[in-house]
Amino acid sequence: MPEKRHVRGVGAKEQRQYEHIKEDAKKAGRYTGRAEEVAARTVMKQHKEKGHEKGE
Repeated sequence: MPEKRHVRGVGAKEQRQYEHIKEDAKKAGRYTGRAEEVAARTVMKQHKEKGHEKGE
């Protein structure tokens, strides 16, 4: 069964980063109910700052 992608248009490294940010936020109790959104936005922001296009 294929791996579930959480953030569209990013690679495996960014997927791991997303999971790490999301889990840390949930453990610390930050961003109540928004941990996934904040993690995705953070990953996408860094992805774009590095000059990557979608899917790279």
